[in-house]
Amino acid sequence: MRLINLSRPSSPTASVRVGIVALAAGLAACGQPRETDPRMVSEWMHTLYGVIRAERLSPPVASRLMAYSTVALYSGLSSVNSKLPGVAGALSEFPELPRAERPRDYDATLTAIAAERVVLDSLLREGVPTTRSALARLADSLALARSAGGVSQAVQARSQALGTQIGSKIVAWSHGDGFDTTRGRPFTPMTGLAYWVNDSPANTYTAQDLSATSAYVALNNPANVLQSGNTSDRGLILNRPKRAGVKTLPSVNMAGLTEPYWGHVRPFVLKKWNECAAPEPPAYSTDTTSPMYRDAEVVRETRVHMTPANRATAFYWADNAGESGTPVGHWISIASQMVGERHLSGDDAARLVMMTALAQADAFIAAWGYKFQYSLLRPRTFIRRMIDSTWEPLIPTPPFPEYPSAHSTQSAAAATVLGTMIGDHVAFEDSTGLSIGNGVRRFESFRAAANEAGISRIYGGIHFPYGNTGGRALGDCVGEKVVERLKAVGLR
Repeated sequence: MRLINLSRPSSPTASVRVGIVALAAGLAACGQPRETDPRMVSEWMHTLYGVIRAERLSPPVASRLMAYSTVALYSGLSSVNSKLPGVAGALSEFPELPRAERPRDYDATLTAIAAERVVLDSLLREGVPTTRSALARLADSLALARSAGGVSQAVQARSQALGTQIGSKIVAWSHGDGFDTTRGRPFTPMTGLAYWVNDSPANTYTAQDLSATSAYVALNNPANVLQSGNTSDRGLILNRPKRAGVKTLPSVNMAGLTEPYWGHVRPFVLKKWNECAAPEPPAYSTDTTSPMYRDAEVVRETRVHMTPANRATAFYWADNAGESGTPVGHWISIASQMVGERHLSGDDAARLVMMTALAQADAFIAAWGYKFQYSLLRPRTFIRRMIDSTWEPLIPTPPFPEYPSAHSTQSAAAATVLGTMIGDHVAFEDSTGLSIGNGVRRFESFRAAANEAGISRIYGGIHFPYGNTGGRALGDCVGEKVVERLKAVGLR
């Protein structure tokens, strides 16, 4: 059975159309209706990349979405397939889930689809209508593929009921992670020369692609909230404004502040947000011989002497919220591409994307905890204050503190998982960015890709070198904890 092309669709709706007919035909032709097709997993991941982009989610919120959705998908499969161990015992406060008493009376794929649908209906309850309808069409199409493959009506009904129970349990689990208590909570930033301020100029409150073309952002409405005057059919389709008061899926606001309490959200695998220690950053200093000043000079000189290759790398890994699937979607996309390239089974595909997503989610919780513990200023602030008052970074400075680099943290965590699951020295080609103007890029290993993602933030002018190295060390630890604890319950 030939696998479909796993290149990135440009929208969640596009993902629904890719390969559904071929999926049903392939299942019937193989004569194995109960075996999970790995393309089912890839279809969900492709669509969720588009969801993150369409909803303009910040990276932390996107990581939470991917973690819960992949846990739901895997748990649906493992509830029927006795060869797949459950994740209870590895994930914090994870509930006992119902399992099929007679697995042959259920279909693992349909159970997973039902669980996924319940979880996404909850997490995306405030999503824009096109997002919700795209996900519903995907779920319906994937279920239809199983029916066309020969699964009986009785098995379909039992599987749907079991998956709904599993999804409801995971939704209840999600409500205990502290996310709801962080919504709308007032935050007072630290004040002083060493601390972060959002001082980016208005003309950089936009996302950029490889060509540096920027989308329009109204300065009086940077988060694109639905208002009178922006409700035309064209505006609703192209700009996707959200109604005021959305709490669970806020659009990223480059003129504001992103998730200052994310470190308070319950980790998935880590025992607590700071279980992995981040190296102590250098102290704030204006002494020209100090580590901070020297790092600032490195960032400034890199911008002054920017090479075309460095510029391309900065934009390749920018993964700006609102224009891409964020770093979360990028690494999940890489994992999804491994499904086809490495000819993984459906079970292995679900395991791979779940472990990658869990590592990323905990990496963002840890990184954000340290970001707002230290609340250190960004290179733009320091360089303009101390070295060159006209200096600007190559890419927009994100609306949250500098240390550690979350790009470096989550990339290292994801690469640790992928390297463990697939191999430390597996070369691959990444086609994630085709829909936003990036070409296909080849890497000799997952670690090489993670290292490039980290250094790209120095090229972009938004992180000091110590932010990159500190984030990389933190991400290595998070990834290792995820692998260790999931292996302990039988996931290999």
